[in-house]
Amino acid sequence: MVTKSPTQTVASSAPSYVGPFITITILYFIFGFITNLNMSLVPHLKSVFDLPWLEAAFATGAFFTAYFVFSTPTSMLIERIGYKRTIVVSLLLQVVGALLFLPAASSASFPLFLTAVFVVGAGVAALQTSANPYVSALGPEHSAPIRQNLAQAFNSTGGMIAPLIAGEFILKHKTLHSSAEVALMSAQQQMAYKVSIAETVRLPYIIIAAALVLLAIAVSFANLPAITATRDFRPAKDGDALLNRSIWSYRHTVLAAIGIFVYVGVEVGLASFMVGYFGLQAVGGLSFAEASKLTTFYWLGALIGRLLGAWIMTKVKAGKLLGIFGIAATICLLISMNTTGQVAIWSLILCGFWNSIMFPNIFALGITGLGPMTSKGSGLIMTAVVGGAILPVVLSGLIDKYGFYVAAALPVVCYLYIAFYGLVGHKPTGSSETSPVAL
Repeated sequence: MVTKSPTQTVASSAPSYVGPFITITILYFIFGFITNLNMSLVPHLKSVFDLPWLEAAFATGAFFTAYFVFSTPTSMLIERIGYKRTIVVSLLLQVVGALLFLPAASSASFPLFLTAVFVVGAGVAALQTSANPYVSALGPEHSAPIRQNLAQAFNSTGGMIAPLIAGEFILKHKTLHSSAEVALMSAQQQMAYKVSIAETVRLPYIIIAAALVLLAIAVSFANLPAITATRDFRPAKDGDALLNRSIWSYRHTVLAAIGIFVYVGVEVGLASFMVGYFGLQAVGGLSFAEASKLTTFYWLGALIGRLLGAWIMTKVKAGKLLGIFGIAATICLLISMNTTGQVAIWSLILCGFWNSIMFPNIFALGITGLGPMTSKGSGLIMTAVVGGAILPVVLSGLIDKYGFYVAAALPVVCYLYIAFYGLVGHKPTGSSETSPVAL
């Protein structure tokens, strides 16, 4: 009789996370696609309601404000019902938001559009808050940035496809009138014109709602292992050191939250207003539909960067790579704003490549060493995604008042902070009182 060696026994009993990792990466594709599709609504709503960039940016603001409102409650929901059920709830919440686009389009109501965007954003926020720490926990802590980058590559894939869908089905109007032409129409004609444009969102969001329902059903039956290392809201006993700990006492986590705030703000800001920038005669003079399709390369760069980043990080530390990419993005942005034509277009698009590893690396570095405080750290960091609501609005106001070139100073500052976090700010000054639970 052949007996197994201790090594063989351990290897055979070790859990396999391949299946769960594949399932979660599909979710990354979903929230990447929906996030970028919603950002594509900015020029669409600008056309429908004849808005300045600042007011049109409220659509992006509504989406990312949902992160500020729902990220911390989601971390508490995870404690109560677990990761799997929280993921299902988040998908169904997105279904509700997608269906709200139907009455919004039929009535051409800007407030109802914003409500639909906010509800979808709430679902995506809950999904990200649960999915990101889950991916980090599916294996050793030292390789968490690599797993984050691989999963985020699917996020980028969804983000890359979204502008194509927007350009083909949402932003492509057969008849687009100028503000002066619309002003000459009767009230009934203006409403009919707005509804005809607004209703281009109906079919895409009906399909999205149906796909999300199917995905929620699939996840509910999927075999996802329970992760217990991040359960920090459970009652602690008297004398437990965790009672005296605050997530705000972890400097590297707080700085990571600031890093996520500025990163999401600059990524969303550039993606949302790239369409308008490419429309400038000095740059490209492109239509909304043409510029929207061109932004696909912005997200393609992020996809390529994340795939390469996962490999590069087997040789270069995550913090150092983050610093290098932050500096490179700053240089590309400055080149774009000081040139014209194809150089200006493609140097800005290249920022998508440098953006690629920023979110996964900042997130993974920010929760390093937190142990049972991990879900609190995740909640704090994901709350900072509200930067995608605030900074694009600030950027829009600067664009309206000073133009694209002066407004570019804001994303430059954001990229420089990210470089600082990668090179210096990510280094922990303390660790959790309790060692992370082995998975």
